[in-house]
Amino acid sequence: MFRSIRIDAVLIQAVIAGALSFAHLHDLAEAAGQSGWKAWAYPVSVDLLLVAAWRRLRGARRDRSAWTWFVIALVASLGANVATAGLLDLANVPAWLRILVAGWPALAFLGGTLLVHQPAEPAPAPAPAASADPAPVIDRPEVADEGPEIAPAEPVPALPEAPAPSPVVPPALVDHARKVATEHRTRTGTDIDTATLRARLGIPEDLAGAIVAQLA
Repeated sequence: MFRSIRIDAVLIQAVIAGALSFAHLHDLAEAAGQSGWKAWAYPVSVDLLLVAAWRRLRGARRDRSAWTWFVIALVASLGANVATAGLLDLANVPAWLRILVAGWPALAFLGGTLLVHQPAEPAPAPAPAASADPAPVIDRPEVADEGPEIAPAEPVPALPEAPAPSPVVPPALVDHARKVATEHRTRTGTDIDTATLRARLGIPEDLAGAIVAQLA
């Protein structure tokens, strides 16, 4: 709903502005000596040149010729609007303005012809599409091995692992272990083994084995 009202307001504003500009151009042309239908043709000529230049600019922003004719038509339209605002005595128009108004039809015809028949900017050529065919495979010649064949090296035998050194047992620990072994022999009638001594003293297995070896 609001969108339709907005569009209607813009259209009404455009019609009012166009009618006022049209009337100002007509009054200026009539004051410069163009009477009858000729005075009404001047606003149409100015507006058509302005529209043609604008359409050209929409397709080619860098077209200097289109910018030139757009500025000429815009100056003609704005100049007429300003001149009829009381800054110019329409009852006594100067000679240079009469000359401009009289020469405008030829100038507008030249501008419109150049804008219509000027060739458009060529579109950039599309980049060539990449070929879908795979790249050719180049056969490489096989190189013959003319040298003597080298026998694979024999594996090196592994060196025997050195026996792990016996852990050093503190004498105090040996004395304590001897008491535990004596108590175990008294209670069970058998010598204590490595697992039992390890569990009783809470020491590593290799250390317990070294102590059992010393107690034997």
